[in-house]
Amino acid sequence: MTTIHPSPLLRQALLADATTSGAFGLLMLLAAGPLSHLLGLPEMLLRGAGAVLLPYAALLAWLGLREQMHKGFAWAMILGNILWVIDSLLLLVSGWVSPTTAGYAFVIMQALVVLMYAEFQIIGLRRSSVAAA
Repeated sequence: MTTIHPSPLLRQALLADATTSGAFGLLMLLAAGPLSHLLGLPEMLLRGAGAVLLPYAALLAWLGLREQMHKGFAWAMILGNILWVIDSLLLLVSGWVSPTTAGYAFVIMQALVVLMYAEFQIIGLRRSSVAAA
């Protein structure tokens, strides 16, 4: 597996993603009840997503603070973000949930933010240099 020196953009994108993921994870985990009523999304879905985001945020932060990382780990975070976006959109078109207008806006906006982080991470990965063996 190729070890890289992450570019400043990659590190910043990972840390920004970690901060946002951690904040939204806590929000969804701790305020799932009120959010469920506002967004029209199942409380257990919100709690589950929040529970998934917290360790994901910790991993992103750990990677973002490293001087070197395996390139595959960066790609894993990027692919995780892309899967999150796809799953978010599938949630809306699947008929499994009946979100309110605020719920549609919430899911679409967070998917766009996650897609933005994935794009910054891809660009940052391309700017990263290979570490000497």
